[in-house]
Amino acid sequence: MSDILIENSEGVTTITLNRLARKNAITASMYADLAQAVTAAGADTACRVLLFQGHETIFSAGNDIEDFLNNPPATEEASVFAFLRAISTCEKPVMAAVCGPAVGIGATLLLHCDLVYAGDNAAFSMPFVNLGLVPEAASSLLVPQLMGYHRAAEVLLMGEPFMAEAALEVGFVNRVVAPTETNAYARTQALKLAKKPLTSLIATKRLLKAPTQAQVQQVMVAESKLFGPMLQGPAAREAFGAFVEKRRPDFSNL
Repeated sequence: MSDILIENSEGVTTITLNRLARKNAITASMYADLAQAVTAAGADTACRVLLFQGHETIFSAGNDIEDFLNNPPATEEASVFAFLRAISTCEKPVMAAVCGPAVGIGATLLLHCDLVYAGDNAAFSMPFVNLGLVPEAASSLLVPQLMGYHRAAEVLLMGEPFMAEAALEVGFVNRVVAPTETNAYARTQALKLAKKPLTSLIATKRLLKAPTQAQVQQVMVAESKLFGPMLQGPAAREAFGAFVEKRRPDFSNL
């Protein structure tokens, strides 16, 4: 069975992360599939809304570490960056249903969604610094805009999880519901949007995004130019080595 499931129904394209045995960790090939799915949905006249979802126990553990180390995103053409460009520039409404852990890009991709619904078991984290890396997906711009500087600094520098209610408080998600109801609730909301005039949806989203769209793309490029070299740096090597060896990393000399 595919790691990415795509269903088109009643004007809604539902993209499901379907790698539950690996906590929906995302590989380079999955990013390529995600980029293609978002691009195709954007061009499909039958699609009016995109909806991302995972399982009621987990949204995504972020990058698949083994695949990530074997297929590092060395250039801006890497599939992960292609996906981020696709989701951040999609003209149609993009939604997400999130339950359980949403780690790294599992959290930052939500910054490019227009509506996000969370299960009360959702836990969001952006542990880039903990891995010797820098933020991606323009999160260094969008998280402070959303949360304010000090909360954003705590999220991005500490890298610790924040739960669904805290996410609701700062506007990171729109509503918190029971995990068993989250995907269905998000679909209900998506169907409501799908019945509205697409021209108005697109024009309104364009107006909402216009003030920051160019800056978002610029910051994504700037982040990616730092991300690649830092992935090869000593801090990242120590962090990922510690992860593989199941020990605490030692950054005392880094």
